[in-house]
Amino acid sequence: MPWRERSAMDEKASFILEWESGQHTFKTLCRSYGISRTLGYRVVLRFLLQGVAGLRQQSRAPRRVWNRTAPEVERAIVRIRGRWRRIGPLKIWQLLSERYRGRRKLPSVSTIALVLKRNGLIKKRRRVRRIREVHPIFEATGPNEIWSVDFKGKFRMGNGRYCWPLTVMDAYSRYVLAVVGMHHPTYEATRAVFEALFKRYGLPKQIHSDNGEPFASAVSLSRLTRLAVWFMDVGIQPVYSDPGHPEHNGSHERMHEELKAEATKPPAYDLGQQQRKFETFRHFYNVQRPHQALGQKRPKEFYRHSPRRLPRTIRPWKYPPEMATKYVCRNGAIRWSGSRWVVVSTTLIEKYVGLEQIVEGKWRVYYRDMLLGYLD
Repeated sequence: MPWRERSAMDEKASFILEWESGQHTFKTLCRSYGISRTLGYRVVLRFLLQGVAGLRQQSRAPRRVWNRTAPEVERAIVRIRGRWRRIGPLKIWQLLSERYRGRRKLPSVSTIALVLKRNGLIKKRRRVRRIREVHPIFEATGPNEIWSVDFKGKFRMGNGRYCWPLTVMDAYSRYVLAVVGMHHPTYEATRAVFEALFKRYGLPKQIHSDNGEPFASAVSLSRLTRLAVWFMDVGIQPVYSDPGHPEHNGSHERMHEELKAEATKPPAYDLGQQQRKFETFRHFYNVQRPHQALGQKRPKEFYRHSPRRLPRTIRPWKYPPEMATKYVCRNGAIRWSGSRWVVVSTTLIEKYVGLEQIVEGKWRVYYRDMLLGYLD
């Protein structure tokens, strides 16, 4: 027969019975049960006040929390999260500090996270494996040094047609310059958007994109496209992420995540209504949403228009006198050594390239100030 296990409740009941018998002094009784006299007096007091119920395990939670978040502040946290479901605790803290401006003590960021969790406003996410952080290749040190561009993945609208959002963002300030929905990502439509942006904001020094059309071509020399050539003609250098490495343009991809959540779920019925949702998101992202990378400030506080203006006419490029200048014919090639043809690129038709001799029989090929490749 196994030994009978005794619980804490059984021990307390035995302690009270022996205390009521009066056969032992209180000091001896406490020593035999291995407890202090302070604990013994506490057990007796609870028994006298509450009876047997006082011997049960008591809650250790404090009866009064001195630093409890004020109900008004907790309601404000819930309202902010209800309005912007993509806003996290850090950004909510920033918005609260701007609202109260020192008039009320604010909870910490971790407390705001607990408030959100208590109100069912945090969705439990599956833990993912951490990967090594990769910094972008191109780091901007001021507004309009680099504009990052991309086409957000297409999605179907309510009328059954697809929408391709073209997104343009200043890499330094995170200011979203444009989110324009298109039915097809064509060269003509994309160029029209950039012409309007250049007239409104001025010219950047570089435009950073991935390797997709119409910004880059995997089968073209130096990934040139008609759009990239036009960028160079107006004085902008196109730069590209490495193939298969979207993390090189990580801030732009992060903005796409917010855009997808805020403006495409659910999508609008047609392109006009969808464009209004894009403009609402752009205002929210630039003016209202604090950004951790900007010290919890807004992109509008950092962005300034560029002093470089879009030229009315494109002037021909003057190559140095030591370079040989060649005309790219309608077949995308240049004449070499009389009747021979060397293919350059169809994107440079009717334009001039410069050839700089390195050693005998080897040349560097340039379009304007961009190295295209080598001619052997």
